Amino acid sequence: MEKGLVKIYFGEGKGKSTSSMGRALVCASEEKEVFVIQFLKGKITGRLDYLKRLEPEIKVFRFEREEAFYEDLTEEEKQEEKVNILNGYNFAKKVLSIGECEVLILDEILGLVDLGIITCEDVIRLIEMKDESVELIMTGRHLPDELIPYADYISRLDIVKGSCSEKPSCM
Repeated sequence: MEKGLVKIYFGEGKGKSTSSMGRALVCASEEKEVFVIQFLKGKITGRLDYLKRLEPEIKVFRFEREEAFYEDLTEEEKQEEKVNILNGYNFAKKVLSIGECEVLILDEILGLVDLGIITCEDVIRLIEMKDESVELIMTGRHLPDELIPYADYISRLDIVKGSCSEKPSCM
């Protein structure tokens, strides 16, 4: 049985989600069961609809209900959306506890730590829950130092040159 690694893609640059989805495609082509749980993306149905075409090989989940990005919501909307986001986090715990997939991608989970929705300890609990054979991939802009010892592979994506004015086309 192949050992499942803990991989983290982080940084201010674009391409973290794309890199994780590329890995999802590789794993699906190897007939591995892949789950993707996306956080902080809002309910952008167009891109989600496209990803849904990859099922059943790659199953994509979003729990957020608002159309806008989390950072653009009112405080009241953020509180409501936080409940949905925590449902996604709890779903990730369930998936890991019952070994429902071979590859689990938690897209933008590190952003939940940045926003104080979950803690580093919550992320560490997820890592510790995973079966040795499960590959766990996490993405986000910032990597807390506390998580570094738990990762087998860390890749930082930074902007060297470029501009990007529209959030949806650049995420």
